Amino acid sequence: MDDLLQCTTASQLLKLRIPEQGTGKRVIELGSRLSPEGNQSSWASSSGHFAFGFYSQGDGFAVGIWLVNVSPAENTIVWTANRDSPPLSSNSTLQLTKTGLLFFQDGRQGQVLLSNFVDVTSSASMLDSGNFVLYDDTHNTVVWQSFEHPTDTILGGDGNLVAYPVNSPETGGDAYWASNTKGSTFQHLSLNVLGFLCLSGPGNLHCFFNHSISPGMKLQNKTSIYRSTVDVDGNLRLYEHQLEGNGSSHVQVLWSTPLKKCETKGFCGFNSYCSIVTGHAMCECFPGFVPSKSNGSVSLDCVLAHSKGSCKSSEDAMISYKITMLENMSFSDSDDPYWVSQMKKEECEKSFLEDCDCMAVLYLNGNCRKYRLPLTYGRTIQNQVAVALFKVPSGIVDSSTPNNSTLKPRIIVDNKKRLVMVLAITLGCFLLLSLALAGFIFLIYKRKVYKYTKLFKSENLGFTKECSLHPFSFDELEISTRSFTEEIERGSFGAVYRGTIGDTNTSIAVKRLETIADEGEREFRTEITAIARTHHKNLVKLIGFCINGARKLLVYEYVSNGSLASLLFNDEKHMSWRDRLKIALDVARGVLYLHEECEVRIIHCSINPRNILMDEYGLQRSLILDWQSY
Repeated sequence: MDDLLQCTTASQLLKLRIPEQGTGKRVIELGSRLSPEGNQSSWASSSGHFAFGFYSQGDGFAVGIWLVNVSPAENTIVWTANRDSPPLSSNSTLQLTKTGLLFFQDGRQGQVLLSNFVDVTSSASMLDSGNFVLYDDTHNTVVWQSFEHPTDTILGGDGNLVAYPVNSPETGGDAYWASNTKGSTFQHLSLNVLGFLCLSGPGNLHCFFNHSISPGMKLQNKTSIYRSTVDVDGNLRLYEHQLEGNGSSHVQVLWSTPLKKCETKGFCGFNSYCSIVTGHAMCECFPGFVPSKSNGSVSLDCVLAHSKGSCKSSEDAMISYKITMLENMSFSDSDDPYWVSQMKKEECEKSFLEDCDCMAVLYLNGNCRKYRLPLTYGRTIQNQVAVALFKVPSGIVDSSTPNNSTLKPRIIVDNKKRLVMVLAITLGCFLLLSLALAGFIFLIYKRKVYKYTKLFKSENLGFTKECSLHPFSFDELEISTRSFTEEIERGSFGAVYRGTIGDTNTSIAVKRLETIADEGEREFRTEITAIARTHHKNLVKLIGFCINGARKLLVYEYVSNGSLASLLFNDEKHMSWRDRLKIALDVARGVLYLHEECEVRIIHCSINPRNILMDEYGLQRSLILDWQSY
């Protein structure tokens, strides 16, 4: 990304100067106070672009400087006092005194928040540059300013920013990006009001800017504020805030260091490594390590999951431990191995197992490198030929590898109990499938139980215990008749449809009653019970019924040759007098059974050729009971 950087000399930079923005200042006098929930919680600059005071942080407040936005929730914090301290309470107060800014809580004086160490402070001001300043008006000097105490941000006119990973010794090996500028005279990194990041020293100046923005555009844009920030991912970025008249701002990144996410040293903590998972940097513990219980950092510090003393107390460490390997692995350049020897990989593994003081080895280019803990700046590198070896007790199952990584470090485990592991996995899979099948069967069973429980709990089915008919649901009959599409007969009380039920596709006739008065519903129940008690060879057999609110249906056996009416009034069919006599006798037997022989006496009032059906042999067998006429 060096081709996106441009160098300019000091004389060239002078030609790009523009008038200072907001040279006026608002004076903050001695005795002035700020409180989080009082009448005044902050002091603004003369332009109103910056403010100093209390802002919300977690469940309390912090003191800092921010770039003001029309929406307070979108304010950009650029400096924080004592940012590692716990949040302040709502009854906190700041007061400007000769000593500096004093902090009060519950009316009692606490620490000196911003101090000049001598009683010479006369006034203060929040400047338009984003710098908060304490003045000695007597000598017309600045006794304290926030630009001299930067946190993670520098603003135009600010400087002297230095950054290292947390808890590092701040040596050259801990740096993870350099500007590639040569010479040892550079002493300060600064940002000017034009948005140029500059390295400066005695007689030297080296500045960077983005090719996409020309110096001419910077001269015309007098409403831009620039800031450079070391972001939470460890990358240094240059931002431009284009201020608009309504108080809002448009933010864009002008430049950033050419760092990939896992190249930032310190992104992951001790004994952990960084890998890219679905496009995001993710920290994982090395095999044999677990996250530290006291770790509260996103960098993920890890500790050994077992005691190193167990190796020395074991009679045979080669049996008690196994080797776990991570491919494509790299450790910190500043972590020097305490032992290096050229040997074959198998010999390196044997030497590793025999060395109880060693918990990590890097095998690279035929060299066996042993490391002491803690391991730092671990990361996966594509096409890296190095293999990292870790020692794990045989009883520990390691699960430290990320699942969906675009660069997956392959783990190889040397386990002498491979057969036992295979059998255990096979048995586990079988049990899992068995549980899944049992769960599926249970769900089907519960569904059917619920369905029939709901059906039998219906208030309209209380009388089914008194008869032997099958209660059908409306959905069952709708499916069996293909949504009532094949109509075979229509009478005064409804139509009859053909359907099929059961695995053998037994044909049925479904009569859908369409005109039933409210008072006829009770009679319908009574008649169904009566019909269920009739059994005669010359009567059509009633199989079941359905009551679904206002929808009522009767299910009969299907008689294939239609009614007597279709036979009598069909000119193409001729019946002998012998057949006519047999039909009359069968009808008489059925009526006699209904009137005198049936347990429940039934009077049939609608005997006609339409109600007399013919069986599959072409002979009369029975008559359909038109129960509405009883």
